[in-house]
Formats: sequence, structure tokens, C-alpha cells
Amino acid sequence: MSTQEQVPDAPPAGGEHPGQKPVIAPATGETIAWVDDLGADAAAPAAARGRAVQPAWEALGFGGRARVMRRMQKWVTENSDEIVRTIVAETGKAWEDAFIAEVLYAAAAFGHWAEHAEALLADEKVKTANPLLKGKRIVVRHAPLGLVGVIAPWNYPFTNGFGDCVPALMAGNSVLLKPAEKTPLTSLLLLRGLQECGMPDGVLQVLTGRGSVLGEAILDVVDMIMFTGSTAVGRQIGRRAGERLIPCSLELGGKDPFIVCADADLERAASHAVYYSMFNGGQTCISVERVYVEAAVHDEFVAKVVEKARALRNEQPTGPGATDVGALTIASQVDTVREHVEDARRKGARIAVGGEEAGTTRHEDGWWYPPTVLVDVDHSMECMTEETFGPTLPIMKVADAEEAIRLANDSPYGLMASVFTKDVTKGEQIARRLQAGTVHVNDALVGYTALEAPMGGWKDSGLGTRHGAAGIRKYAQTQTLVVSRLHLKRDPQVYPYDGRIYRLLGRVAKLVYGRGARD
Repeated sequence: MSTQEQVPDAPPAGGEHPGQKPVIAPATGETIAWVDDLGADAAAPAAARGRAVQPAWEALGFGGRARVMRRMQKWVTENSDEIVRTIVAETGKAWEDAFIAEVLYAAAAFGHWAEHAEALLADEKVKTANPLLKGKRIVVRHAPLGLVGVIAPWNYPFTNGFGDCVPALMAGNSVLLKPAEKTPLTSLLLLRGLQECGMPDGVLQVLTGRGSVLGEAILDVVDMIMFTGSTAVGRQIGRRAGERLIPCSLELGGKDPFIVCADADLERAASHAVYYSMFNGGQTCISVERVYVEAAVHDEFVAKVVEKARALRNEQPTGPGATDVGALTIASQVDTVREHVEDARRKGARIAVGGEEAGTTRHEDGWWYPPTVLVDVDHSMECMTEETFGPTLPIMKVADAEEAIRLANDSPYGLMASVFTKDVTKGEQIARRLQAGTVHVNDALVGYTALEAPMGGWKDSGLGTRHGAAGIRKYAQTQTLVVSRLHLKRDPQVYPYDGRIYRLLGRVAKLVYGRGARD
């Protein structure tokens, strides 16, 4: 449904591309491509096309669909340089960020769902103790929903967008993918790859356009919606899905805490805090967004973090090894980061590394904010309570682990969390008390890559999960089959009623259910 036209060095505005939108490189501010700016009227025809081809796609079976996915896994590895270049161009992230978090994830995801989808969606035989069902075979099957809508974010064009299409497709659905309007090129490239690998036309369609227009229209024509983005938009999508009585899965905001105990390996903790707060420019829903350090090791930990953060390069992502932290992907994110840093500074925080002054003359074009470390912070500051989604690392001193746990849970979000301590038993005990869908002990963020385990949020961080069994079963609807194989000529419960049958059923009830626990 969408076409891509490369226009090198074209101006970001102009009338020579009617019906299209420019794609702007965040690192330079230059227009790198034009894509179709589809409106709400594109959703219904796309839905009709997707529904028309879905039965044939389902009829291929798991084996037929898996062959396409395995070919695509190979295609990703063979075209990894082109994929990385495309991701970097439209997001501004470092080459290594694109390769580690997106290309490697893509290669793993195609193979994982190709291998495991059939087992996770296989028919399940059910045993029942109900005497009225003796001799009957009960089977639960997982049938595709039909047409799935995926509304993707801009921070990870494959991992948190196109990646959600893979299990939906392996479940036998057709998919309408609405990539973020700022980052559509990766989805278009991967669609081309799937078509080259044998996916029939129309099974997956990439619809490019404005989220406020096209996204709402897609929501009205699909059988299920998968959305990754802000909590505010997620609430709107959840309400509309509820009105339509269709399932939705929502991966929303995060404000992930990172607890450093006094007995932690401070070198490892500092390295992880810096890396996982700055990775992808901090534009990750599961980034380290706030750090709580026990007072006994606070100063030593901060010193290590400052040393590591000052060494980070914040330059143009021109190739592998060119920079550590790239640009921010959308202009409004620079404003949010600036607001949170300035709010903290006004309320007494100290900028130990970075801040706006450090980056004002380094990049004349594009959307940039330097890696920034804040100390002397508290929960009166936006940087500790609201999602920043940028290259900042606020560090707060706490008296002990109990205070750290209380403050970590003092948030409407609950996506991921981390605890660092050499006592892994204590670390797991703390982890079990944290209100988050995934908690690491002596690690951060990497749990996302365990495709076998569910990943989802508590509280305002979303509904449902991706990955694991639930990550593909959400794209299916259950059907229970009750097959009568051995049965009486006349079942005792059917008409006509009489006292003899009533008394017989009463005796059966006492025999089957009357053996409960005695006081």
C-alpha cells in the first residue's frame, strides 16, 4: 500500500511530492525519502485485501508459514548492512545500537517463531472430572483471529513494531502494520524482504501515514490491535478496543528503577547504569531511568558513573564505531529532556556530566542532547517521576535497600527494574518485591531478548505481553471442541424429568463431590 522514493538532499518541504510525506534524518535534519501519506480512507480497502488472502495463508499451515520465516531469517543476515543503514538513517541511533537491538533481534525472532509457533498453538486435550462428560473428547484449539493491526513506535522500527508482526503472521493472521510516521523506511524494507522470501501479497501490508488519522482508522477495521507507545495514547486505544469488543495488547511507558546495594560490584553496576540509560539515546521503554544507591557507596558509584559518562562520544552515526550515543529521533523529545534536566537543576540537582550547555555548539542540525548525569535528585523532580526517554541518568542517594524498594515502587509504571548486589539470594528477594513485569539481578534490559519468556508491564505500563507462549496466543482465539464418542442411548439429565433421576443425580453428586476436607 505504500511506496518509497529516495530523494537525496531534497528539502523537507515543497509541493513536488503531492500525497507524500518526507522522512527526515534526525542526525542531520535532511530529507532522505518520501513515503505515501495515506489517509483514513486507506484502511478499509487494505482490510478487505488482508481478509481476502488470510484463509490461504492460514491454509499453508505452520510448516508453510515457517518456511517463509526461515528464509526471511537468512535474508536478514545477508542484508544486515542495508537494514542497519536504513534504521540509522531514519532514527539517528548509533550503528551498534541498530545492529544489537534490531538486526540481531530480527534474526532471532524469525527463527524463534518459525520453530515454536506450532507447539505453542497446538491443540490441547482437556481432562475433566465432570461425570456428565465421561466418554467425551474435549479439545481446545487456537485459531487465528483473522486480521491483526500493529501500531508501531518510532524508537525501534523493527524490534517494537515489525517484530510484533512475526508471531501474528505465524499464528495464521493477516496484518496491517502502521509504522511510526517518522520512521517508516525500516518496515518498508522488511516488507520487501518478506515478499522476496515468498510471502503472498496482501498478507502483510505496511500503511504509512499520520498516526492520529490512519492509526484510528486501522483500529476500526481489525480484529485485534497491538500498540507500543505512550500510556496516554494507549488508554485511548484501549477505550476504543473496548467499545468494539476486540482484544488489544498495549506495551506502554516505563520509568525503570535501578537499585545499587552497598555490597554490589560497583564497577559492573556503574557500567550497566551508563550503558542501559544511554543505549539508543535513552529512547527505550525499558531504559534505566532512575538510580537508587545506598549511602555507603553512593559517592564511589557516582565517581565511576561520571568517569564513564564523560568518555561517551555523542557524534554523527556515520558508521560502525563512529559514536556511542547518537541523535534523538524526534524533535519533541529534545524538549522533554531539556525540561526534565532544567526542572531538576532548578530544584537543587547538580549536573555532573552533560547538560544542554555541553551540546549547544556541537551539532548545528538535527535533534541532539548530550549524555547527562544528574545527582542530588529526589522525587520532587520530573526526572525521577516522569518518563524522560532521553540520554539522562539521575542518581539518588538512599539510606538502605528498604528505602530504595519503596521509592522504586512509588511510580505509576512497572515495566522493568534492576537490583545489583553480590548476594544473589538477597537480590532475588528484593526483585520479588519490585512492582515490574521483568526484574534483573546484576543485569539490566537484557531480559527482553529471552523470546521464550513473557515481557510485559504492570500498572500503567500496559496490558498483555510479548514473547513467550502468551506472546503468540494473544493473536489467536480459543475454541473448545466437545466430541461425544461413547455415550448412553439416553442421557440421564435430559427430559422428561422425574424423581428417580433426581435422586440418582444426587447420589452421584455425593459420590463425586462429597469427599471434601473435614474440619
